[in-house]
Amino acid sequence: MSKKLQTQHLENSLYKNTGRGAQSNFTARYNAHQTEADLESYGWFDPEEEKSLLTTKFFEDTSQTIVNSNDSPDIGFTYSINPYRGCEHGCIYCYARPTHEYLNLSPGLDFESKIFVKYSAPELLRKKLLTKSWVGETIFFSGITDCYQPAERKFQLTRSCLQVLLEFRNPVAMITKNQLICRDIDILKQMAEYNGAVVYLSVTSLNPEVTRILEPRTSLPHARLKAIEELAKAGIPVGVNVAPVIPGLTDHEMPSILKAAAEAGAKYAGYTPVRLPSTVAPLFEEWLNVHHPDRKNKIITAIRSMRDGKLNDPNFGSRMQGTGPRADLLSETFHLFSKKYNFNNKFFSLSNESFRKVTDQMSFDF
Repeated sequence: MSKKLQTQHLENSLYKNTGRGAQSNFTARYNAHQTEADLESYGWFDPEEEKSLLTTKFFEDTSQTIVNSNDSPDIGFTYSINPYRGCEHGCIYCYARPTHEYLNLSPGLDFESKIFVKYSAPELLRKKLLTKSWVGETIFFSGITDCYQPAERKFQLTRSCLQVLLEFRNPVAMITKNQLICRDIDILKQMAEYNGAVVYLSVTSLNPEVTRILEPRTSLPHARLKAIEELAKAGIPVGVNVAPVIPGLTDHEMPSILKAAAEAGAKYAGYTPVRLPSTVAPLFEEWLNVHHPDRKNKIITAIRSMRDGKLNDPNFGSRMQGTGPRADLLSETFHLFSKKYNFNNKFFSLSNESFRKVTDQMSFDF
C-alpha cells in the first residue's frame, strides 16, 4: 500500500458491526490533508438500519446537469441519473467509492456518511427532456450510487424524477438493493403499461448475517425478495442481479439466489463478479481483516484468479465477467440455473414510442 493510501486506523472493536461498511478513512488521493471520521453521537435510523457511531451529513450538490452519458461497450445503458453522490448503504466492495476522492473526501467512511444531494435533479431532468435533441432514450437509475439509499426517504428525488419521466412517458430502467422502491410502484406501474419501465433487484447473498456486514444499510435479503414479489404482482417487469459475486464468500449462493428470485416472480437475471478498483481494494482487504481474517487469503486469491492476477480488470469485454477457469465455471453455473428457473426466456426491450415533450403550459409538442 502506498504511503498516501495508508489507513488512519481506528480501533476495530469500535467499528465492527456498527452499521457501516468501511472500517476507516483512507487519505483521498487528490487531497494533501487527511480526512477524519466525524464521531459525533449515536443515532437511530429506520428499523431495517443498524445503529451507528457516525452521524450522516448531507451537503448540496450544485451540479448543473443530471443526465450522464456513457459509451462503454459492456454497460447496457447510454444515459443515467444519479440523484446522490456517496451512498449510505455502505457496501464495502462498491466501485463508486473512489469518486468521493474527487471531492477531497475519503472513499472509506466519508463515502457512506457524507452524502451530496442534487436538490435540483427533477428540474434539471425536465430541462434535459425538453431539449430538441432528446427523443425519449431510456434513462438508467443509477449508474454510480443507489437511487433508493436511505437518503431517498427524506429527499424523494428519485420519486420526483420518476414523476417527470412519467409525465413525458420516457422509459426508465432501475437497479437497487433497497425495498424502498416499492413506495414508487404507483408510478412504475403506469410506466409499465406503455412498456416504459423495468426494475432489477441486486441480491448478493441470502444470508442476513453476511448482508449486515457486507452491505450494512441495504435491505435484508428477504426484503429484496419481497420487493421482487410486489413489483411482479403489480405487472412491472422485474429481474434479479446476482452481484457482485464474491468468490470464496458468496459464489456458492448463486443457484439458491436464482431459485428464490424466480419463486418471487423475477423473469430476468444477470450477474457480475466483484472487482476492486484503486482504493476499494485496500478497504475491502481491511474489511476482511476484521470480519473474515481466516478466509482473507482464500478470498483474495480467488478474486485474483478471475482478474488475471489482479484485484481489478478495467478492460472492456472482461471486466464485467472475469476470465479464467473460475470465471468460466461461474458463467456455466449462471446459465445452467437461469435455464432451470426460466430466466431470460423472453426478449424484453423498453419502448420510447409513447414519448412526448411536455411544455410548461402542459401542451404537447411532438
